[in-house]
Amino acid sequence: MSAFADLHHEDEPLLLPNAWDHASARALAGQGFRAIATTSLGVAAVAGLPDGVAATREETLRLAFALGSEPFQLSVDAEGGFSDDPDEVAEFARELDAVGAVGINLEDGLGPVARHAAKIAAVKKAAPALFVNARTDTHWLGDGDTTDTLTRLDAYRQAGADGVFVPGLTDLHRIAALVHHVDVPLNVLYSPGGPTVAHLADVGVRRISLGSLLYRRALGAALEAAADIRAGRPPKGMTPSYDEVALPPTR
Repeated sequence: MSAFADLHHEDEPLLLPNAWDHASARALAGQGFRAIATTSLGVAAVAGLPDGVAATREETLRLAFALGSEPFQLSVDAEGGFSDDPDEVAEFARELDAVGAVGINLEDGLGPVARHAAKIAAVKKAAPALFVNARTDTHWLGDGDTTDTLTRLDAYRQAGADGVFVPGLTDLHRIAALVHHVDVPLNVLYSPGGPTVAHLADVGVRRISLGSLLYRRALGAALEAAADIRAGRPPKGMTPSYDEVALPPTR
């Protein structure tokens, strides 16, 4: 079992923050997070591209290259693998593995179950060391049908997924039922209005992702600071210093 996989089996669930660039990843690592993921929305928005439509393959790989050698475990949000061809998704996974990523998040976008399962199987064959977190969007894009959710999770697990992810699910009873159904770590998306980290831990969730929340909060903080300054008020909240953000010059 890899060091990243081990983080899914400790006393506390893996709280996984999502970075959108090198500075945000370094800042999160500085707060003691041993593993950091990327956020597809953040990567897309920074590049001025749409999210979820396979437009950011190169931007995602470029960020993985920048972060893969850093002293933390890196998992990459790869949308649906940036292709419907399992072989092309497998090639992207090989590239991630080569630059030092240890995990990949693949979402089904409510596409065909068999196609997503084929992507997972291809990735596990091409890059066996990558922790594949298989996401189903039954609660994110669909109507949350329990039978459909279980069917998809079972198929993805049989295809070789190391963990499963059900964003949009916030009901603790339904989360607990999924924990008992699957034999791999269950990942849920943290929601400010949903269960706390402690409550999710109590029902057996092993991984809690923050998704695009930190990126959106950062944008919100920037807007609040600009509004305060325009109104003649000093901006509130934490402000890292220039030296804390700037990289030292290369020699």
